[in-house]
Amino acid sequence: MGKTILSKELIDQGVAVYSAGFSDEPWGYIPSSDVLFGEETLVVSARGNIGIPKLPRVHPFVCTQTTIAISLHDAKLRKYVFYFLKSLDYSPFTSQTTIPMIRVSDVNEIAVPLFDEVRRERVVAELEKQFSRLDEAVANLQRVKANLKRYKASVLKAAVEGRLVETEASLAHREGRTFENGEQLLQRILKERRETWKGKGRYKEPVAQTDDFTIAVPDGWTSATVDQLGSVQLGKMLDKQKHTAGAPYQYLRNINVRWGAFDVSDVFEMNFEPDELERFSVRAGDVLVCEGGEPARAAVWRSKQMDMKYQKALHRVRFDGAYLPDLLVIALEHLAKSGALDELYGGSTIKHFTLETFIKLVLPVPPAAEQARIVAEVDRHLSIIREVEAEVDANLQRAQALRQATLAKAFVV
Repeated sequence: MGKTILSKELIDQGVAVYSAGFSDEPWGYIPSSDVLFGEETLVVSARGNIGIPKLPRVHPFVCTQTTIAISLHDAKLRKYVFYFLKSLDYSPFTSQTTIPMIRVSDVNEIAVPLFDEVRRERVVAELEKQFSRLDEAVANLQRVKANLKRYKASVLKAAVEGRLVETEASLAHREGRTFENGEQLLQRILKERRETWKGKGRYKEPVAQTDDFTIAVPDGWTSATVDQLGSVQLGKMLDKQKHTAGAPYQYLRNINVRWGAFDVSDVFEMNFEPDELERFSVRAGDVLVCEGGEPARAAVWRSKQMDMKYQKALHRVRFDGAYLPDLLVIALEHLAKSGALDELYGGSTIKHFTLETFIKLVLPVPPAAEQARIVAEVDRHLSIIREVEAEVDANLQRAQALRQATLAKAFVV
């Protein structure tokens, strides 16, 4: 095993340090070491992603306690042994611990098929030729994925800026008709919310936008805070010791909310009392927004069958029908992934999208008909992106399978 080296010990130059993981570059440098390895030594990850071999590019070097150094008698064997180690299935060597781990004794017991020198050179040359082609194909696929990411970002940006579909103002002008613009729609929403409110005491006006939070909008649109457009409610605090009364119900956690979708394959239960059932309910059309983890990650709940609740790590936004919930998700994904929300998150190290901040967030308000066209057009683009991404991922998996099959075939005795 390597030596214990802490990240705070690393400097910009000196003796190279190699650690576990996929990168072939040094983790960092330390001033000196009493143990040094040269070009005849390989490094294998011993913890976490076990069995990943490396050919250190910088010599001399030292490796950390998360790796095992394999020093060969002949430096010419480095590449041959490197590729053989990549061909192995390390699951039988994994120690029965929480963190996957292999031991020096396990590595010492690995039997390397030592062909004659000519065959060894031929094996290495053929593998490098095949992998060069595979690497090029994989690089092309990764470029496609990067382009898809940029394409999606441009679609979301165009959607919230009024450039994805023709605006209602432009259509109405061309057709010689009037229309309900964004400001009129907002006033209708505020009026209807005020008139239909059934809470206790006097109606509290929602938080309006201030000069500190403004956005530019196209002709016919306006802007408003989340609080003006819908009602926002944090979920129930999770405390299994206190929450023993009531009946058990499934509830959504942060991890269940993905961008634009829900993963309910791993849903927990906790007790909810009768007076909490409506307060923490999730209806079709509600938007669930992550408060922490990846703040602002959001999706529209569409199920009308599942009786679902939600916990305090999530905001629930409920609209009254005049503002499409999908538009909030589109806006949040654009703002979050473009970095526009970063300065709003609370917490110095762990980001939080607090309720106080979230309700003040300013959103674009297009006319109702235009909202529907925007959501439909975004969905059309994202469907194309998902299709292509699925094909790219399938090809990447095939490339990895081909790589492993090529390695296995190369070392058949």
